Amino acid sequence: MRAVRPCTHDRLFCVPRAGLSGLPTDSWGKSVAVAALFEPFTLRGVTMRNRLWAAPMCQYAVGEKDGVPRIWHLVHLGALAAGGAGLIVAEATAVSPEGRISNADTGLWNDAQTAAWTPIVAFLHAQGATAGIQLSHAGRKASVWPAWGSDRHGTMATQDGGWPTVSASAVPFPGYAPPVALDAAGIQGIVAAFAAAALRAVAAGFDVVELHAAHGYLLHQFLSPLSNRRTDEFGGTLPNRARLLLQVVAAVRAAIGADRALFVRFSATDHTPGGWTEEETAEVAGWARDAGADFFDVSSGGNVTGARIPLGPGYQVPLARHLKAAADVPVSAVGLITTALQAEQIVATGQADAIMLGRELLRDPHFPLRAAHELGVSVDYWPPQYLRAMWPEA
Repeated sequence: MRAVRPCTHDRLFCVPRAGLSGLPTDSWGKSVAVAALFEPFTLRGVTMRNRLWAAPMCQYAVGEKDGVPRIWHLVHLGALAAGGAGLIVAEATAVSPEGRISNADTGLWNDAQTAAWTPIVAFLHAQGATAGIQLSHAGRKASVWPAWGSDRHGTMATQDGGWPTVSASAVPFPGYAPPVALDAAGIQGIVAAFAAAALRAVAAGFDVVELHAAHGYLLHQFLSPLSNRRTDEFGGTLPNRARLLLQVVAAVRAAIGADRALFVRFSATDHTPGGWTEEETAEVAGWARDAGADFFDVSSGGNVTGARIPLGPGYQVPLARHLKAAADVPVSAVGLITTALQAEQIVATGQADAIMLGRELLRDPHFPLRAAHELGVSVDYWPPQYLRAMWPEA
């Protein structure tokens, strides 16, 4: 998988460059890199080559409004694989047409979509990356105008190509159209749609399936008391609010089998009084683990407007650290993680098991290869076409 230049003492790894302050030091006071970022990570039958992973990022690039990924998705995701990411999680991909955030989103509810994802996954594998996909239903935040390509925002009306939305309760996201509260049959239809999409993910060759229970989308809408006002078995108490997620976890685990990894992305807090909390996240993560989930991708917010989010470098790392400790589960951290040293310290100190990179990978798809160089780690997964561009050894 990789080659690391060992030091001659204490089985530590040399950092041949100056300026990496903050790394551990040996008994001579010399900086050393433990290279935690470049240790493989294995879940079930899936091994990621390192701990620098590509977070799911919506591209709004489906031109025909049919949910079928295009050449853009191959180029975008392929560049991240060539750049050295260990795991690449494709964008929020709808499990049904009405589950799309916008009509420019990808889907995984029919054969044409499955067929289009298959060569993309094959290319990621050819570059040595692990391929994941985030399955999603947007709920009350569906049927919105794409983030770019139009100066219009909010709910897209049916005459413009939009569709009615659904949620846990008939409580609209601020500024959006009111959703219809799902009935019992509708809820079971959601579970079935996630399971069917997971089967298609397996058919397309994905190694990892992630369930999107964050950022105010449908599974999060059921979890949070701010959006779930139900009085039946899917509302009220924490076990009831978590019931849909746990049913989806169990159904998807059954669909993908024992050899593929199942992730859940949580918003660990709504950052709003009376909302979803870190403590509830930890409780539900334990239940989700028991239902078949393997790993938890920790983000926050997105279910209400006006939340007070303390933005700053690594601002969501404490949320990942808390969930890892409280629920004893493996986690990834995400959010304003922008340097190799920052990422290395998060993983090396046990605050998270991996790093999900978003905007930093958009700026530099080769961030993982650059991070290896900056930390003094030799990796053997440079694309041969790019070998002439490798940084010289110190």
